[in-house]
Amino acid sequence: MLRTALRNVLAHKARLMMTALAVLLGVAFVSGTLVFGDTTANAFRHASAVSLKDVAVAVQAQMSEPESVPAGGPAEGGQARPTTVLDTALAHKIRALPGVTAVRPTVNGEAILAAKDGRPVNADNPEQHLATNYQPGKDGKDSRFPLKEGRAPAGGGELALDAKTAQKAGYRIGDSVRFATDGPALAKKLVGIVTTDDPRVAAGSTLALFDTTTAQKLFLTPGRFHEIAVAAQPGTDERALTARVQALLPADGARATSGADLAAKQSAQITADTEFLTKTLLAFAGIALFVGVFIIANTFTMLVAQRSREIALMRAVGASRRQVVRSVLIEAALVGLGASAAGFALGLGIATALHPLLNVGDAGLPDGPLVISPQAVLASLAVGVVVTVLAAWLPSRKAAKIAPVEVLSSAGVAPPARTLLVRNVLGTLLTGLGMAVMGYVATLDTTDKSNLLIAMLGGVLTLCGVIVLAPLLSRPLITLTGKFTTRFFGVSGKLARENALRNPRRTAATASALMIGLTLITGLTVGGHSTQQAMDEEATHGTSADYQVSNSNYSGLAPTDAAKVAKVPGVATAAPLTGGNFQVRGQFAGIAGTDPAAFAKVSDLTFREGSLEGIRAGTVAVSDEFAEKNGFGVGDTLAAATDTTEPGQHPTTKKLKIVAVYEANPAVVQALGTLHDVLPYTTTHKIDSILVKAEPGKAGSLERDLRAALGNSPLLKVQNTEQITKEARKNVTTVLNMIYGLLGMAVVIAVLGVINTLALSVIERTREIGMLRAIGLDRSGIKQMVRLESVVISLFGALLGIGTGTFLAWAGGHLMTSSMPTYETALPWAKLGLFLALALLIGVLAAIWPARKAARLNMLESIQAH
Repeated sequence: MLRTALRNVLAHKARLMMTALAVLLGVAFVSGTLVFGDTTANAFRHASAVSLKDVAVAVQAQMSEPESVPAGGPAEGGQARPTTVLDTALAHKIRALPGVTAVRPTVNGEAILAAKDGRPVNADNPEQHLATNYQPGKDGKDSRFPLKEGRAPAGGGELALDAKTAQKAGYRIGDSVRFATDGPALAKKLVGIVTTDDPRVAAGSTLALFDTTTAQKLFLTPGRFHEIAVAAQPGTDERALTARVQALLPADGARATSGADLAAKQSAQITADTEFLTKTLLAFAGIALFVGVFIIANTFTMLVAQRSREIALMRAVGASRRQVVRSVLIEAALVGLGASAAGFALGLGIATALHPLLNVGDAGLPDGPLVISPQAVLASLAVGVVVTVLAAWLPSRKAAKIAPVEVLSSAGVAPPARTLLVRNVLGTLLTGLGMAVMGYVATLDTTDKSNLLIAMLGGVLTLCGVIVLAPLLSRPLITLTGKFTTRFFGVSGKLARENALRNPRRTAATASALMIGLTLITGLTVGGHSTQQAMDEEATHGTSADYQVSNSNYSGLAPTDAAKVAKVPGVATAAPLTGGNFQVRGQFAGIAGTDPAAFAKVSDLTFREGSLEGIRAGTVAVSDEFAEKNGFGVGDTLAAATDTTEPGQHPTTKKLKIVAVYEANPAVVQALGTLHDVLPYTTTHKIDSILVKAEPGKAGSLERDLRAALGNSPLLKVQNTEQITKEARKNVTTVLNMIYGLLGMAVVIAVLGVINTLALSVIERTREIGMLRAIGLDRSGIKQMVRLESVVISLFGALLGIGTGTFLAWAGGHLMTSSMPTYETALPWAKLGLFLALALLIGVLAAIWPARKAARLNMLESIQAH
């Protein structure tokens, strides 16, 4: 049977080619992911090891929450401060310990840089702005930051930048660099450009370096540090040294960690992070392999049907059913093994290409050698072989059931069609159960873990049910599509429809491969589009302002800044807006504060009772939802307790009279009062943003003037409506684009399935094609028939996929309503139309080779074929 399997593989190389390609691509996805994950983890560990190269002990202080900017200037403002004193005196004590060769005290902070053109660098990523002190050793250099140009910063008016930051911002040695920490813009002279192995910088963060005294003034207080790194003599016991260092530390939160423990902790974190990425990519590889199962099963089913006489002859000369099954499975295993080996090789190329591809999008992956582990090799080969053998199991069982006498005596006669009753009943039950579960999900409104698991279960049941029901659904849908092909293409169109309907199982299996990919793509597209629509509405709903002015690090603006903006020529109105939290009847609620007169000119709130003009000191307006939930009405008094207080102070309660009720609006949450009344409920006691309404015809030219009015700090974000909505939907767009790329592999494999089915179908219908040619159908008619059959099957899969994906997105989208009240299912008709057009294109392209093959068949030889 092994020789028989080998002979069959070699005899049907062309027929198995697409199956091998499907396995190859799926395994390439798996192997590329595993190798990429191992390579990335190894590169990050190496970068981490470099940063900890000379660190025997690390002393770290427990950090407090960021504080507001003090009136005196930028120092200490908005930066997290250590609750434990790590000062110069402590550094000297540690340096005096036996075995210690050096200590490196570090100050960390954030410095938002302005580029040479004045615009903030990394404006879309407010957390990617690193700053620290340049700490020279005995040689006058800091080993963490090798100098590339210039010299180290040595005074309060100097700084250095890493090479990537300098290039991104357009600075050269000698330029004046503008930046901000938490207050007004500062300027210092660029005296040095350095390089660094810090993976955060590789990931796109900017890096600014100051001398230690300047860094302390900017981010802490003179003489204080965030961390102290300790270097030890070779052979020193790190754990014993760590214990001695810990004994010197105050007992209020500071801790000493050995370099080995710190490296192990970072390695574990790196492993966890890369494992998440690897598992995510493997999930999409699994989808690609699942799609490939349909192609493999379809191929072996057709091969078994075409070799029925051969199998019957084997049975007649003594082969048992078990041997027939074994022969088919060995054939599948050989195909799977060969395709898996080739797929693993292709996966190495994918793993190599992923690194620069992701870094183009500022992923910041460190460089490192390709890591090929034995586990990755074995897992890739095993996955390919197992998937191929499992997919071929049902066809092998079908082959074993061929009766020798029955088949030999019915040569040339098509076997009777098997009933679909059992399959239809099972499919109906699965689909009904899945839709019932998704119907229940549609009544939920929270995205907690249990609800997400229920939604996933409902989605899987629904998708599996539709796959099982696909043969039953194929007849009405293909008949409907066939009416158009018959009307516009005549006999060729009618033949294409009949060919697609002839074997509903085969048609369904071919279309299901495409359906799975389009179901997932459609579901994500509808969900993503609906989320973007909701984000757009939340970002701009409730206001008619032309600009929004805020701080990129969320530290807030001074209450007086609104008056400065209002004086800018071309500004009609500038309304300050801030937000805080309060407690009422034991529950938390949000309150917005503003200047009611100015806010009335930039808002479009709808009031059920009262108006904005009625809000004065000591009064508030509340949303209708909040009022209904708590039984409040106009004239009632709201006893609002402060939710955030200064250290050492107790919560205070303020009585606010309700004078108006408005329709719930995300811009002003549950309550709206005056700026003076609301500031005590905020964390920073500052305003969050300023809503600006421009004079007619002046909206397009205000950005620079608004920046100039507030000191042109790099912290400032001045955004128009388009920029606000673009920022709101940026993350969703990025995720969708990435998922489209990953699911693209499944669609490619589905296309291979259509090609394979058509090619094998042409071989199976060789005599029929010869007869059609004999009665007058020319070569172009044969090509058109095969192309239309491909288009019909592709459209069938697309309609099922788009319909199923839309339903799942509608039902699952209800889980978003609690966190995003404006969420409503919105269909992206243009993209759905594009998916249908893509299905048409897939049908045409997939038929090119099978159609040419069918048209080239010799008429007389085809008629004589068995």
